[in-house]
Amino acid sequence: MFTAKNKGRLAIGAVVVGAALALSGCASGDPLDTGSNAPGDSTTITVGSQAYYSNEIIAEIYSQALEDAGFTVERQFNIGQRDAYLPSLENGDVDLFPEYTGNLLQFYDAKTTATTPDDVYAALAGALPDSLTVLDQASATDQDSYNVTAKFAADNNLKSLADLANVTTPLTLGGNAELEERPYGPAGLLATYGATVGFSATGDTTVQDLIAGTVNIANVYSADPRIQTEKLVTLDDPEGLFLASNVVPLVNADIADSIADVINAVQAKLTPEALVAMNVESTVDQQSSADIATKWLKDNDLLS
Repeated sequence: MFTAKNKGRLAIGAVVVGAALALSGCASGDPLDTGSNAPGDSTTITVGSQAYYSNEIIAEIYSQALEDAGFTVERQFNIGQRDAYLPSLENGDVDLFPEYTGNLLQFYDAKTTATTPDDVYAALAGALPDSLTVLDQASATDQDSYNVTAKFAADNNLKSLADLANVTTPLTLGGNAELEERPYGPAGLLATYGATVGFSATGDTTVQDLIAGTVNIANVYSADPRIQTEKLVTLDDPEGLFLASNVVPLVNADIADSIADVINAVQAKLTPEALVAMNVESTVDQQSSADIATKWLKDNDLLS
């Protein structure tokens, strides 16, 4: 039979047990612990990547750098496209993801007019949901770019898109069919740089057509390994014809401060040339993302 006396004993027992647990917690805890996600605590950083070799290499670099700094890392690579992985970032299932400033900005603000790297980065910070933030952008990019062969560049003294206006040889731009109507297509080149170009829908054979001379300008993504293997020359874009898409870490806002120093150190050394070279190691040399990442981190003194 449950009496008031029994009830009193249970209450006293509960107090004793609670006090013991509290003392146990105090004895085992660190009195200097602030509760932050610092190296050495139980927090696991979940790093994601797209189903794209270049993006996976960057995600592996982030992962190894964090592990070297003492963090526990869980990899969730090859998730897919933005509509698949951004919800996981927004709800906290994924903590860190390599992204690209311009494309990410357009996802959240389709009407953006920003094009240059600094303007795009600034606009992105204001467009993200409160649960997400970005760390430093790298100079490395993976965006539309216009390329010519090394011989054509030398013959016509080409360094930037502005130089195209001085070329006397008829110019033909090659790319996917939709490029003809894009704002950075032939009309954009004329309006921004005063360069008149024809257009050829070359599709998947764009680089081959450039090398063969069927076209003399080609739209190639800036991290495409063929820029290096075929010795192409990427023309500078000083007026921001293309929407800049620099590599940027997209991070859960709650853990951003705890990993910023580690990831920003990576970002500071991630150059366009380095990203292209790593993509060559992946596609041509058939090296794994893990091996490529380890080598790059060691070469840049980012592993202890």
